[in-house]
Amino acid sequence: MKITPPPFYHPQKPLLIILSGLSGVGKDSVLTGLRKSGIPLEFIVTVTTRPPRPNEKDGVHYHFVSDAEFQAMIDENKLLEWATVYGNRYGPPREPVRQAMESGKDVIIKVDVQGAATIRKIIPQAVFIFLATPSPEEVGRRLQQRRTETPSDLELRLKTAAKEMEKLPLFDYIVFNRPGELFRAVADIEAIITAEKCRVTPREISL
Repeated sequence: MKITPPPFYHPQKPLLIILSGLSGVGKDSVLTGLRKSGIPLEFIVTVTTRPPRPNEKDGVHYHFVSDAEFQAMIDENKLLEWATVYGNRYGPPREPVRQAMESGKDVIIKVDVQGAATIRKIIPQAVFIFLATPSPEEVGRRLQQRRTETPSDLELRLKTAAKEMEKLPLFDYIVFNRPGELFRAVADIEAIITAEKCRVTPREISL
């Protein structure tokens, strides 16, 4: 006997997940946790003109390129979006996203809040997740612990954080990365993905 699916039934389609949040909130740690969890995601590595920090590896944390190389990628439309943040340029590459989604894979991209706002305009059906700390004071504490910013840079990032919080309505979900509870943030994102897969009407992503 042939079963006819109901008119609202649609097969699962790949998701484009945009992970953003304040500077120092732990986006890289959450991505590492997601990788270790084994959840089937295609992790897109952002391109940047920023020099690598001591613990960062090219091709893992970012693709580190020169200003000239980054400009060439802009001119050739090889970036999904790009933005200048704290004097350096950042942007996720377009082609790896397209290839992964055409093969049916869910994709996750880490971007700053400005980049998320841009992607929201061009790909509104993406899933936007804002990673936050339990309190504003926690952001400052984590940035100080990171010890990668000068006092003036730290002050600028804290001022920027206050403005970025105003962009929260652009996002679909908020996930809290609590001290010592990274596993909860990872589990929350996994739950969001599961919920999105259960939508009656799936998101239609067009690049």
